[in-house]
Amino acid sequence: MPELDPRLAGVLACPCPQHAPVEPAPDTDALRCQQCATSFPIRDGIPVMLLSEATPGPRGIGAEA
Repeated sequence: MPELDPRLAGVLACPCPQHAPVEPAPDTDALRCQQCATSFPIRDGIPVMLLSEATPGPRGIGAEA
C-alpha cells in the first residue's frame, strides 16, 4: 500500500454518518472504516473517500461491523 502522510491519515474518516476513523485495509490498496468495515480505494496514492466508490462492509455502510 502506498504510504500516506501521517497527518492526512490522522484526519481521514468514513463519510458515513458515524464518521469513524479509517485504517489501512490488510493486503489491499484501500482504507477501511473502523466502524462499518467499508473499504475505500486508494488510486495513484490518493484515497477516494466517496461512498459511491466504496465497497460496503459486511452489514452495509455505516452499520456496526
